Amino acid sequence: MILSKLNAPHYTWGEQQNCDGWHLCKTNTLSMIEENMPPGTKEKLHYHERCQQVFYILSGQAHFKIEDRNYEINQGESIHILPGLKHFIQNNADQDLKFLVVSEPPSHGDRITLE
Repeated sequence: MILSKLNAPHYTWGEQQNCDGWHLCKTNTLSMIEENMPPGTKEKLHYHERCQQVFYILSGQAHFKIEDRNYEINQGESIHILPGLKHFIQNNADQDLKFLVVSEPPSHGDRITLE
């Protein structure tokens, strides 16, 4: 099946439910989601016990904190996060942040929130 934001399952997330996600692939072993974070949004510090993730920035700039290090990831760049690493993504810019997140296995149900 061909999926896009027009026909993929959609959900909202974040403290004010103002971030969006579209499931482009959702199986028992793999997940790919296109996400949008408005300016000033941030997810809570967390980690995954089994899941590894790759974030690929489509537009905007993402700020990541992974363990004790900070990273700025730009359009066309990606970052790989291994299981067990405490992390969050944040949009400090004045434009929407759009990215793909690929999780193996899927991250839903494997998230330990720390804050």
